[in-house]
Amino acid sequence: MSLVVPALVLLAGLVVLVWSADKFVEGAAATARHAGMPSLLIGMVIIGFGTSAPEMVVSAISAAQGNPGLALGNAYGSNISNIALILGVTAVISPISIQSGILRKELPILLLTTLLAAGQLFDLYLSRLDAVVLLVVFFAVMGWWIWLGLHQRRDSLEVDLDVELEMNPIPLKTALFWLIMGMILLILSSRALVWGAVEIAQAFGVSDLIIGLTVVAIGTSLPELASAIAATRKGEHDLALGNVLGSNLFNTLAVVGIAGLIHPLTVGPEILYRDCSVMGGLTLALFFVGRGRKGQRRITRPMGALLILVYLCYSGYLLGKVVGIV
Repeated sequence: MSLVVPALVLLAGLVVLVWSADKFVEGAAATARHAGMPSLLIGMVIIGFGTSAPEMVVSAISAAQGNPGLALGNAYGSNISNIALILGVTAVISPISIQSGILRKELPILLLTTLLAAGQLFDLYLSRLDAVVLLVVFFAVMGWWIWLGLHQRRDSLEVDLDVELEMNPIPLKTALFWLIMGMILLILSSRALVWGAVEIAQAFGVSDLIIGLTVVAIGTSLPELASAIAATRKGEHDLALGNVLGSNLFNTLAVVGIAGLIHPLTVGPEILYRDCSVMGGLTLALFFVGRGRKGQRRITRPMGALLILVYLCYSGYLLGKVVGIV
């Protein structure tokens, strides 16, 4: 089969995926707003779920079709892209100040869940029991988010969310339309993206893991990149960081958990010693920055440039594996 068709399907799938994810998030957030849900709860649960919906659908379809590398590569590659690429680019544009107490509480949770995910892969197998453990932890975190959303006193993250939600009010009928249509398009575009990615990987003899870590991961992370840059330009630094932290928690727990529940995943050792190590190192660095002393909780421009450099080196290494240089 000519590669033109899979490449066009992959590109079209990515474009529709990014667009439909944005519409789905808008519809879900506006619907929750009309239902009277607190803005903090909308940001932590609804928007967090919405921005990770592309990874969730792509990884679920990949697992169901017997492509474990694509499923895990998409989830972990998105986490790496979120911290190194998205926060790096965003910080270079405008340094990110970490003010929200909620986000500082999320950082150790993200670090612990990252360690849990890596620990489960030491036997190079993600069983259904492992997947159940991830989902149980995910629902526990969700329960904590819901409790915070209902009981937390005014937080800087909530202020950012109020401003964002009030800037673009959407009528209920329109919100429901985009909620439903966005999800339908998400599923269809994800199927197209997975098919195109697998066809291209097979044609070039590249593992579906590499495709998942690069092309698919960047594509499914584009909604977070767009929202982070937009939020930072408005001075909503906590919202920019909150989108990334929420997305990474969803990816590590829910995306991988759902994929493993659908089909147990046998993984190569490179996922553990290469990809999980990079993901864990980036998460640890973010933890130390966010939990530092008051006045020093900033991702500065030099830090942002360093994050971008890490991402370029990591991507360059993956490319070197493809062409046989490394």
